[in-house]
Amino acid sequence: MFWYLWELPSCIKKSRTMSYFENIRTFVRVYELGSMSAAGRDLRISPAVTSSRISQLEDHLGVRLFQRTTRSLSATEQGKAFYRGACEVLESVESAEAQVTEITDSPRGSLYVAAPLGVGRRLIAPQVPAFLAEYPDVSVRLRLTDRKVDLTTEGLDLAYFLGQPEDSNLRIKKIADVQRVICAAPDYIESRGHPRSGEEIVRDGHECLNLRFPGATEFQWPLMTKSGVKRFRATGRYECDDGDILVDWALGGHGIALKPVFEVAHHLKSGALVMVAEDTPPEPIQMACLFAHRRLQDPKARLFMDFVSDRITDEIKSSGFPD
Repeated sequence: MFWYLWELPSCIKKSRTMSYFENIRTFVRVYELGSMSAAGRDLRISPAVTSSRISQLEDHLGVRLFQRTTRSLSATEQGKAFYRGACEVLESVESAEAQVTEITDSPRGSLYVAAPLGVGRRLIAPQVPAFLAEYPDVSVRLRLTDRKVDLTTEGLDLAYFLGQPEDSNLRIKKIADVQRVICAAPDYIESRGHPRSGEEIVRDGHECLNLRFPGATEFQWPLMTKSGVKRFRATGRYECDDGDILVDWALGGHGIALKPVFEVAHHLKSGALVMVAEDTPPEPIQMACLFAHRRLQDPKARLFMDFVSDRITDEIKSSGFPD
């Protein structure tokens, strides 16, 4: 269908053929991210190189792929049509490379992985050196953020997360159910009291430390009561998009926080934080890995997911609740 992507003029040498594919890869990232500079950062090339690759591709095809102004960039109709074919070509090349890699049993290339800050720092990042020692031809690009990520537009192979994903078109590998706890510093409890339940948190107007994410309107904590899981409105003046900041605020006596046990276990064991609302503990939350189906054609993605999952499952279980 998109034969013109493959049929290069015979005068083009092998090195230029490779450059042509790099130009296609660059085009796809510019199209998906909607920005030359964003695509350049993603591909680790300068804006000048990004622009040059797009210009070379347009010269080769004899069409404009993007309409450019000083403030915006949008795909032309030719660009939209080329994007569909370019994705097919790149997927075919990636699949072929993956099959060769699987045969040679020597995975290579870059692996793009995302994870929430707490999960990434405490569970994923510590496993990366051991994985790379075992697979020396692989590079791991780990991106940590507590915001929601988009695998397609951000060029990710794998994304670890807590909770339930919204995109049903992606595949999920469940890793574990993570226990959570509501906790506060002794200084906070001394000044504000020790709430024993979600009802007391709401009734007494406790300062709840909340994780802010795009689209959040109000915060609700799912707590387990005698009649089942009930959502309690968590209000407070403190919000942040970094879960570790919430822990810092809790340690400083500024409020109460709902956190996975593995993130605060050492503070609970030392007494720096104390469990509250024990009569209505938080509902456990799922930890899982999200991926597009075609990504697992790549052996390094599958190997990394299995390698990390086995190890962090043990880590999650061993953190447990302190005695």
